[in-house]
Amino acid sequence: MARKIGSRYTANQILGRGSAGTVWLGEGPEGPVAIKLLREDLASDQELVGRFVQERTALLGLEHPHIVTVRDLVVDGNDLALVMDLVRGTDLRTRLERERRMAPEAAVAIVADIADGLAAAHAAGVVHRDVKPENVLLDMQGPLGPGGAHPALLTDFGVAKLIDSPKRTRATKIIGTPDYLAPEIVEGLPPRASVDIYALATVLYELLAGFTPFGGGHPGAVLRRHVTETVVPLPGIPDELWQLIVQCLAKAPASRLRASELASRLREQLPTLAGMAPLDVDEPDAESAEEGPEEAPAPAAPGEPVRRRGAVSLVPGAKPDSNRDTHTSMRVPAPDELAGGARGTARVPRASGAPRPGSARHRAAVRRRRITLGVAGVVLAAAIGVGAWAATSGDDEPPRETHSTSTP
Repeated sequence: MARKIGSRYTANQILGRGSAGTVWLGEGPEGPVAIKLLREDLASDQELVGRFVQERTALLGLEHPHIVTVRDLVVDGNDLALVMDLVRGTDLRTRLERERRMAPEAAVAIVADIADGLAAAHAAGVVHRDVKPENVLLDMQGPLGPGGAHPALLTDFGVAKLIDSPKRTRATKIIGTPDYLAPEIVEGLPPRASVDIYALATVLYELLAGFTPFGGGHPGAVLRRHVTETVVPLPGIPDELWQLIVQCLAKAPASRLRASELASRLREQLPTLAGMAPLDVDEPDAESAEEGPEEAPAPAAPGEPVRRRGAVSLVPGAKPDSNRDTHTSMRVPAPDELAGGARGTARVPRASGAPRPGSARHRAAVRRRRITLGVAGVVLAAAIGVGAWAATSGDDEPPRETHSTSTP
């Protein structure tokens, strides 16, 4: 059913739903548009509406071939909407769900496009803060690029920042999508341009592998892994490309590349990736992905493939499409919960089969050690007591004569 959005636009048909609102196919004075209508509870927040208006100039000023242009911002009664260019195509999540993983050449070409868009945004002082496949659109009417990749455009600039109001978070909440959150966000630091680089490197890893490097299971476990764990290598890709991914997934923000550097270096890799088939890597283990944050997966038996965690929906029963609500709002974990040592550094790798610190297996092992030490302490105390008694008893006896013989 059609509905008016402000005085200039008409929303005709729902294209998709997300965590922040609903995207409509609409009509404006200059033709078809996409209208992102934010949720009613957001529209009723006067502080957020004020921030929405303040961001108007920055959002309307972002124009780049790989950014979905925001044409207008509408504040009308209970309606709060972004009017954007209509992209004839699909989002990257939909393609990824259909193909599971992509050929390296196409994956790198798409991520290079998005890095170009981020470079323009960062130069304008705008941080996206929610880079993920759902927010990457593929223009099916555009010219094909390397590996048959369609031009990629980044959308939803400013939405995460608008939702993340001080009233709602007070520096104790995390607004974002757990699989793509940079460690500094988990630790409560303000988001800088480097958080977008970390998220984009996570997207590239997912396009190549079919799952995110730190995803799977309870959102709290995902957040902890970003801070404490190192990325699992992907076999079969050129070392130089892997080093790019590792650098952009660095725990320290200053170690990551800038968006313009990432775009340039990714495009340098394209000739070496031509004709490569999608990677043949282990599928995520469903049981491991669904287990809670406390229990570490059992080690694989000799000869069995290593099972990896896979990204899972945060909404039980949600279908794998653009309607999936992947935003979460969580408390910032305390330092002892992260258990990652120095701020922003990875945890020392565990030996194969060793329990994860803080897990049920780890706590049971600690209890066994304490019992063993307790028993050993009792035995030692008893031994010391017996020795002291023997020494004391020996002092009551008269001294013995000592004889020696010598040869004259």
